[in-house]
Amino acid sequence: MKPMDHLEHLDKHLVDELAQVARETVRDELREQTRKQRRRATLYAASGALALYAGAALALAVGLALALGLPGWAAALITAVLLGAAAYVLRGMARPDRPGSGQGADAVPGREEAGRAGAAADGLAYPPVPPAPPHVPPRPTDAPDVPRPRA
Repeated sequence: MKPMDHLEHLDKHLVDELAQVARETVRDELREQTRKQRRRATLYAASGALALYAGAALALAVGLALALGLPGWAAALITAVLLGAAAYVLRGMARPDRPGSGQGADAVPGREEAGRAGAAADGLAYPPVPPAPPHVPPRPTDAPDVPRPRA
């Protein structure tokens, strides 16, 4: 038995212990981060639920205020129309390609913002559209892979 064999055993043991300590440390760190994220997600969910109830209470208050001077069905209808219009406006604000915003099929995104200081930081997800399609020369009709029309 060589004296170095004893050291190899110690090295293996040390490496195994270090790997186990590293695994436990990473596991504890991930567990702590997950706990913080779970708490944040729970708070966001509770906030959303409370906002939904607050919106329902506001809609009810608008309906009841309208019902003072109108029949109940008319007040409910007007409240529903107001809520529908607000939802349509919010959906339109969330869409990136709103009609009339200058960003149709012909517009190049980001071109209006070229003068802004932060325009380069916006980071387009795709390259700008060229003004015209590339010119492709026609293929000769005597090419072997081009089907010829029948006479």
